[in-house]
Amino acid sequence: MADTAVADTTIDTAMGAAGGTDLQPWTADQVLGLAPDLAAERAARAASGDRSWAETGHSVADDEVPTMLWGLAKGSATVPYQTVVDVAELAFRCSCPSRKYPCKHALGLLLRWSAGSIGPA
Repeated sequence: MADTAVADTTIDTAMGAAGGTDLQPWTADQVLGLAPDLAAERAARAASGDRSWAETGHSVADDEVPTMLWGLAKGSATVPYQTVVDVAELAFRCSCPSRKYPCKHALGLLLRWSAGSIGPA
């Protein structure tokens, strides 16, 4: 599993002027703007539902701003996929076998965050 950071101007307004210290949940359009293709966008919408996740949460910085989202995505494997999104540095990591980056699980996790469906760990 490779851990690679991706920069995207579609989320600059959500990160605040201080370079990520005032993070707010992104809009669904900003999240879907990260999708590598339309199939990934559709799959991410499906993966954002409650039934797709065994567990989700977020970690916060000292100033109580969420910086990391994590979840256990129910997939075709017997063990849930471990998904982590660093929203401060915009990096994604998932244990799924997908070759798309970000995968539908990372995008689905971000969509859940944008909808206010992820609480603290």
